[in-house]
Amino acid sequence: MDNKVAIKIENLGKQYRLGQVGTGTISQDFNRWWHKIRGKEDPFLKIGESNDRSVKGSSDLVWALKDINFEVKQSEVLGIIGKNGAGKSTLLKIISRVTGPTVGEIKVKGRIASLLEVGTGFHPDLTGRENVFLNGAILGMSKQEIRNKFDEIVTFSGVERYIDTPVKRYSSGMYVRLAFAVAAHLEPEILIVDEVLAVGDVEFQKKCLGKMKDVSREGRTVLFVSHNMPSIRALCSSVMIMEHGKTIGYGETNEMIAKYLSAGLENINNSEGIIPPKLSIHNTGDAKFKKLLVLNTSGISKNEFFFKEKISVLMHLEIVKNLEDVLIFVFLVNSFGEKVLMAVDNEFYKPSNYSKGLHEISVNFNEELMPGDYSIGLALGYYHTGSSIDYIESFGNFKVIKETESGDMEYPWATIHGYAQPKTKWSKKIIN
Repeated sequence: MDNKVAIKIENLGKQYRLGQVGTGTISQDFNRWWHKIRGKEDPFLKIGESNDRSVKGSSDLVWALKDINFEVKQSEVLGIIGKNGAGKSTLLKIISRVTGPTVGEIKVKGRIASLLEVGTGFHPDLTGRENVFLNGAILGMSKQEIRNKFDEIVTFSGVERYIDTPVKRYSSGMYVRLAFAVAAHLEPEILIVDEVLAVGDVEFQKKCLGKMKDVSREGRTVLFVSHNMPSIRALCSSVMIMEHGKTIGYGETNEMIAKYLSAGLENINNSEGIIPPKLSIHNTGDAKFKKLLVLNTSGISKNEFFFKEKISVLMHLEIVKNLEDVLIFVFLVNSFGEKVLMAVDNEFYKPSNYSKGLHEISVNFNEELMPGDYSIGLALGYYHTGSSIDYIESFGNFKVIKETESGDMEYPWATIHGYAQPKTKWSKKIIN
């Protein structure tokens, strides 16, 4: 293994039997044992299907992970992204030695500190102080080394007042604060962080991202799983995409995020603008966005616009029952999944009422978009509670090119700065 490589994974696989705690029947266990002592491959490893939760399989054996191969260099920050059930957490558990692989090999150079889920690594009956020393001991640190870091850990976590309280009394937010502080400050060579940081507040998440950057600058390795693309983009030097237990992409961060966000949206630009029902991230059944078209000023549906060309969005919204105290939100979304503009159907931010029926709604954007790739997000939600009735994260992909329609102007640089061209008035004069 290369001295500069911190983690190397070769042909890794993890198989589970659905609905069973054990490995199978006595006869299967004996058969496996008999093959093992003869140096033969497990006969049941060839049985099983990929871990696609949306498809009903014929086998009770599934591969949570299969044919995983990659390596992470020292001081690299690797982001791991994918939908729920893609195998991200299983992979981190195997690297952290929480569970073992069914097949394959994993080589790790250095101590690992993992933050996989609320509760990992802490004993609930011990105090925060005792758990700090317990975790340090597990990492192989002396009591004096832990003491030297203790004040820094407690200050970072913000739980000074409760440090001598059993952690089972902590809220999930307090638990995560202390657990992250311990994992990041006890000087592991490899820091592994799962989506658990989403439990913390925004301010603490920023502190954690800053700390992970510091850890990387110190020459240590970070593996970071998150659904928050801006965080992945800000922190990670490279990204791996997982789907159904397999790796489907590995490379530069922006390229991989764009690939991930565009994956599985084959119908996103169908000419009729019909929104597939599966695109709703949340829907109560009381209303549904049925159609969306991105139009030019002449009312023509397009998926490629000229620089400085204005757009409008036409949508069909089916209201199943009369709705009161609601707002419609239209988001302009960039290629990294970030909302860069938001429009609401009442610019005084007052709620609207909608009667049962199919409504056609349009909104004109006066902003002139900078060149790039965009899509539209839609949401209908209650004004006072903020709860969603229907929410579509991204639909209607379109591109803004660098040339104007007349051809007399072109955006001149390779790097695009910003998303909308502001309407400004400049004043210049010599004062000396």
